[in-house]
Amino acid sequence: MNWYLEVLKKYVEFNGRARRTEYWMFALINIIVSLVLAFLLGRVLGGVIPALYSLAVLLPSIAVTIRRLHDTGRIGWWWLIVFVPVIGWIVLLIFMVLDSDAGENQYGP
Repeated sequence: MNWYLEVLKKYVEFNGRARRTEYWMFALINIIVSLVLAFLLGRVLGGVIPALYSLAVLLPSIAVTIRRLHDTGRIGWWWLIVFVPVIGWIVLLIFMVLDSDAGENQYGP
């Protein structure tokens, strides 16, 4: 849960690096919270609460993805590859599972 909260504290921090653990723990908790909200509150209020949650975590999700790209030595603009149908998501997934650059890179220690 601490990883999730750390990402939320860096709400729109696009600079720096995010380790694999930080990225994947945020993704896991985000998926769990989304599913719980969708199943528990999705039908009660017509999906308003899950939609508001998704909007609330949109910027932190993009920010942690860009910081993760920085950690692998890539510029944050690679995030835009998700708009390429099918292949874009696969390429981004590969980038997210790659190991970090050892030591410092141009984005920090």
